[in-house]
Amino acid sequence: MASPSNYSTAPVSEFLLICFPNYQSWQHWLSLPLSLLFLLAMGVNVTLLITIWLEASLHEPMYYLLSLLSLLDIVLCLTVIPKVLAIFWFDFRSISFSACFLQMFIMNCFLAMESCIFMVMAYDRYVAICHPLLYPSIITDQFVVRATIFVVARNGFVFLPVPVLSSRLRYCAENIIKNCICTNLSVSKLSCDDITFNRLYQFVAGWTLLGSDLILIVLSYSFILKAVLRIKAEGAAAKALSTCGSHFILILFFSTVLLVLVITNVARKKIPPDVPILLNILHHLIPPALNPIVYGVRTKEIKQGIQKLLRRL
Repeated sequence: MASPSNYSTAPVSEFLLICFPNYQSWQHWLSLPLSLLFLLAMGVNVTLLITIWLEASLHEPMYYLLSLLSLLDIVLCLTVIPKVLAIFWFDFRSISFSACFLQMFIMNCFLAMESCIFMVMAYDRYVAICHPLLYPSIITDQFVVRATIFVVARNGFVFLPVPVLSSRLRYCAENIIKNCICTNLSVSKLSCDDITFNRLYQFVAGWTLLGSDLILIVLSYSFILKAVLRIKAEGAAAKALSTCGSHFILILFFSTVLLVLVITNVARKKIPPDVPILLNILHHLIPPALNPIVYGVRTKEIKQGIQKLLRRL
């Protein structure tokens, strides 16, 4: 039999995800609404992608950016939710070392990519309203390609060190993650090593990128509002703002859920630990499920494209 000292330094090859450690009896009941939200999120995003792909009138930069957002939402959902449901339904709690850190990278990187896409979409609306004559020459297909390369390169480069730093830590006997997801902090605190630099890097990287995106979004909408207030033609201001409405609602969904998640993590000692876990799961479901619905309801061209798609079926 291995001695306690040998056991304490034995390397960890897999982790066990324990969802809602204090309320595990909730899991089966919670799995139903989560499953419905997951099916809704996948269904509406796939429908939106097919509609934009088949409808020639939607082959424009604004809709390409929306397609990219839907792709990110699909990948985030598939990265997180199937594993959560497998835990709830079949008690498949184990996750391999490499799969855990891959999930960690995708969650961090793609979340920041979504923030960056919102920033690019805000710039698109700024050019469309503040410089309408220049819009066709600035917001082109080449602009979308360059923006996509920038989004992927910036966030991939900045967030790759997060799972790398975590994977290089020494994990001893403890392998139980009190979370449904392999978040950096949930995993790294199981390490035998000092994780100060690991936590500091994620904090600085995350808030630098998300904060800069938010500042640029606020600036874009400040200029848009200023330009709209100068419009004197009757109904023109309302029409201009309506073109930004869907995008603004999407940003509100994304920011509100993220802000609530941050606040609950900061106030962790005052609330049950299961609350941030649930909010983290919902953050990977609610915005992806609602984003295409908002655009489908508020954008006439997308609504017409979906109606054409349904008639073909």
